[in-house]
Amino acid sequence: MKTYLFPGTFDPFTRGHRDIARRASGLCDRLIIAVMENSAKKPVFTPDEREQMVRLSISEYDNIEVIKSSGLLVDIYKDMGCCAVVRGIRSESDFRYEAEMTLANRLLYPSYETVLIPCRDDMSLISSSIVKEVGHYGGDISKMVPAEIVEMVKNKLTERKL
Repeated sequence: MKTYLFPGTFDPFTRGHRDIARRASGLCDRLIIAVMENSAKKPVFTPDEREQMVRLSISEYDNIEVIKSSGLLVDIYKDMGCCAVVRGIRSESDFRYEAEMTLANRLLYPSYETVLIPCRDDMSLISSSIVKEVGHYGGDISKMVPAEIVEMVKNKLTERKL
């Protein structure tokens, strides 16, 4: 059984994330979306909220699972029996970053593999950071996040302004 791992902080989960998950799930038997902690980031949403957003957004896919993790990516990769990590790329700078991360993870685990999936043109400018910025000022985020979580994201971002 071919298992891929799609890690990220998903703060919040975007339509771009969902599209990468959908496309990756068609390339493997099982896709695990890992909602990760990242010491370099200060997420707006709690790990539980981020996990819930992902679950709500991908509920229609039978071969996608969601987990939370705060460990090393290579440890999750090994523990879950994965054969590749999936990463979405929007730009040349994303490619460079992901290539560097792949090489660093291979130092820790030589069998580590990465599948890079270019994002769709219509989603190339969507990022979690942009969603948070637009939502913070009350802008329309409905084309940036899955419909299932629009209200949840809006409410949290509105709550932060108070």
